Amino acid sequence: MIRSNLLAFGLGAVVAIGLMLLLTGVAARWWRRWAHRSSLRAHKRFGARVDRFKLADRATIIATLLDDAEIAAAVRAHVIEHGVTEHEAWTRVRTYLNEVVPAFSLWFYYQIGLAVAEAAIKLFFRVSIVDKRASAVAELPRDAVIVYLMNHRSNADYILAAHALGGQVAISYAVGEWARVFPLEYLFKAFGAYFIRRRFRETLYHAVLERYVQLITKNGVTQGIFPEGGLTRDGNFRPAKIGLLDYIIGVARDPAVAERVYIVPVAINYDRVLEDRSLLRELHPEDGHRPPPRIVQFSMVLWYALWNTFRIVTRSWKRHGDAVVVIGEPVPLSPWFAELKARGRNIFALERHERLAEVQGIADDAMRRIGELMPVPAVPLVCAAIQSLDADYVPRPLLLDRVGELRQSLIEDGRQIVDAHAPLDAVIDRAVELLWMRRAVARGPDGIVVLPRGRELVSYYANSISHLLGEFEAAVRARDVLPVYTVVDL
Repeated sequence: MIRSNLLAFGLGAVVAIGLMLLLTGVAARWWRRWAHRSSLRAHKRFGARVDRFKLADRATIIATLLDDAEIAAAVRAHVIEHGVTEHEAWTRVRTYLNEVVPAFSLWFYYQIGLAVAEAAIKLFFRVSIVDKRASAVAELPRDAVIVYLMNHRSNADYILAAHALGGQVAISYAVGEWARVFPLEYLFKAFGAYFIRRRFRETLYHAVLERYVQLITKNGVTQGIFPEGGLTRDGNFRPAKIGLLDYIIGVARDPAVAERVYIVPVAINYDRVLEDRSLLRELHPEDGHRPPPRIVQFSMVLWYALWNTFRIVTRSWKRHGDAVVVIGEPVPLSPWFAELKARGRNIFALERHERLAEVQGIADDAMRRIGELMPVPAVPLVCAAIQSLDADYVPRPLLLDRVGELRQSLIEDGRQIVDAHAPLDAVIDRAVELLWMRRAVARGPDGIVVLPRGRELVSYYANSISHLLGEFEAAVRARDVLPVYTVVDL
């Protein structure tokens, strides 16, 4: 009796497990079909371009790179240099590949990512997108390789740019180590981003990263890169770094690929950068102001989210002004290669320092183009006016005149000004309101007072547009109170 009961129980358990596995398999197949159909519907609705290679299986990409001859050569060199076994070196390569190679999800990108990006960015800002590419993009070849180069003011840049370009193309971002925390790491990978270790000098790692970047470039994946390599601390552009751009240019060894590579400059500016106070504190390391540990950063973000959720629930929430993206016209790299050839310089035959010097020229030109496109929201405009007057108390009539002079100069130079024809009173009131909310200024009946804790904030926002101000630039820069910070190259 006991034996028969045990047998019946065992058979029942086997049948139950079999049914569970069957149902799980059916559910998994149903989910994959539903997600695929849903993502295709979303993709069709947006009409965006998705590079075919982005949909390649992650395991296939990793296997392709594990068979790469240049990575194999880098492994042999690593074994000799560090005295490790070949197995240990290849294990290290697999670790790097698992870290770098994303797992792009079409469904996640279009059904979740863009919806969340749009909701989040519009919750905080009034978003403006200026696209100067319309005719130029239509003339690009279908197999063009496009690299978006952007200035970096805030970690919100990723979300803002994704929202700005989401209806046109799915971008693969180069993301720093700051995002390699749960759950951001998995979210960014699902969006198609790849991670890079900044200031990590190991040759083997850079060989793996280089070959991955060249593989996706060769296969037409649209990339988004921040050449400054990090957030600006003082509002000015940081010097352009050239590591990733040098990797991308490496595909030009194949002349057919060289003809297809285009750079698109993108300029981003805000009325408020969410991290501005934290970034300014990092300018004073002598006072012990260094980037806080990740757990502290996480707690700060959590507190910020909870506080603003409370403000939304209590209907005391106000948006942070404007966030503006200006997308420039595509710049082909083929004329640059032709110019080098005309000078008798084969970039791939040059010594490394000579090659990098040539690539630096491209990066610097890209940053110049980004600077020319820089949009001018109300807060940077008013901050520049305040700083050019060099006074802690600014009478309103004087501020009104100076803002008018600056705006007119910018209009004559063809700059992208937010609400360029709005009444000056309205522009000043909006900017002063935002600065007052930050406790940077105090408002009086006849003018404003720049508070001591607000002086650096005024310089920070003024610096974002000072290079556009023509005859007023010298006055704005002369009264910049922010210290110069040291940039550590990659």
